[in-house]
Amino acid sequence: MIGGFVRAGLADFTEAELDALEEILELPDVDLADWLTGRRAIPAEDATPMLLRIRDSLQG
Repeated sequence: MIGGFVRAGLADFTEAELDALEEILELPDVDLADWLTGRRAIPAEDATPMLLRIRDSLQG
């Protein structure tokens, strides 16, 4: 799910964006799958700009 997003933008990510991506990759897979597919809303405390960016890229 996240792999396509990473492959598409990896060359252009800043150091801060890479750090944000690493934080997301540490989140539980079940939560990420639910949030990124829209089965559950992303909780405010986890709604980082990078996570929202990934979600938006998957929604087309």
